[in-house]
Amino acid sequence: MQLLPGLLWLLVPGSAALEPISLSIVIGAASVLTGYLSYPSFYCGFVECCPGEADRPNTTALREDLDNKLFGQHLAKDVILKAVTGFRNNPNPKKPLTLSLHGWGGTGKNFVSQFIAKSIHKAGEKSKFVHLFIATLHFPHGHQITLYKDQLQMWIRGNVSACARSVFIFDEMDKLHPGLIDAIKPFLDYYEQIDGVSYRRAIFIFLSNAGGDLINKVALDFWRSGKDRKQIQLKDLESVLSVAVFNNKNSGLWHSSLIDRNLIDYFVPFLPLEYKHLKMCIRAEIEAGGKKINEAIVDEVAKEMTFFPKDEKIYSDKGCKLVQQKLLYYWERL
Repeated sequence: MQLLPGLLWLLVPGSAALEPISLSIVIGAASVLTGYLSYPSFYCGFVECCPGEADRPNTTALREDLDNKLFGQHLAKDVILKAVTGFRNNPNPKKPLTLSLHGWGGTGKNFVSQFIAKSIHKAGEKSKFVHLFIATLHFPHGHQITLYKDQLQMWIRGNVSACARSVFIFDEMDKLHPGLIDAIKPFLDYYEQIDGVSYRRAIFIFLSNAGGDLINKVALDFWRSGKDRKQIQLKDLESVLSVAVFNNKNSGLWHSSLIDRNLIDYFVPFLPLEYKHLKMCIRAEIEAGGKKINEAIVDEVAKEMTFFPKDEKIYSDKGCKLVQQKLLYYWERL
C-alpha cells in the first residue's frame, strides 16, 4: 500500500479500516527509546562496554581468586593484587601496567592472567577487550618478523583506540622470536599520546617459562638451608630474574628495549610447587567438577606425579598441569 507523506498507517485489529498515526508520535517514541539507550548503565546491560573512569576493578573477586585458586605462590599473590589494584585506582597513570610472569609450566601463570582479565572485564578472557597472543600460533615463522611487527602494532593501536582499558596477554614468551616484542615498546613507554591515542590505561602481561630454572634454584637453596619458602621475598628474585631473562636468547626478551628502558613494571616469579600444593590443586579440581573430595584419591593422584631434584624429590616438575588429566581415571570413584 502507498503511505501518505508524514503519516504511518495502522491496521486496527478486527477491522478493515486503516487509521493514520502521526509520524511525530512515532518519532517521539523513538526519541524516548534513544534516550534510554544513551544511558551507559542501560545500554551496557545488553552489550559489553569498555570500563569507564567510574568503573572500579573487581578487587574482591581478584583477591578471592588468588586466595582460593592459586597455590604456593605468596609472592605472585602480593605483587599482582597490589599492582593491579594500585594501577586501576590511579586516575592518571603515566604508562600502561606491564607485568612479566615467570616460572615453570603448571605453576599458575595462565590462571593469574585470567584472574587479572576478569577483574577488569567481567567476561574475562572471553571479553572482546582482552586479547591473547600465543607465540607459536600467532608468530610461528622467523622470516616474517617484520610483518608480525606491523600487524602487532596495528592490532594494539586499533584495540586501544576502541577501549583504553584493553588487556593484552602474550603467552609462550620464551618461544617468541628475538626482537619481535620490541615492536610494542612505544606503547609501553611514558608517552601521553601516540598519534592521538593514549595507551596509559592498558595492561600488558607476558607469560614465560624463561627464568624458571633460576627461580627453582633459589627455592631449593632456601629449602636446603631449612628456611620456609614464605621467607623468599621479591627482592631475592626480581633483579636477578630480569638480568637472566635479558641475557637469555630463548626468553623472547633477549636484549629487549623493554627491559633496557625499565618498561616492565614487575617481574613476577612463580615458585615450584611442593607435594602439599599439588594436593590443593587436586582438591580444587574435584570441587570444581562438582564432586565430593576423597582424600584417598587425592593421595593417589598426587603420588602419580613426578618430582625433582632426583634425590630429594621436593618439587613437582610439571606443577599442577596434569592434575585434570590424571583425575579422569579416578572420576567414577568420586
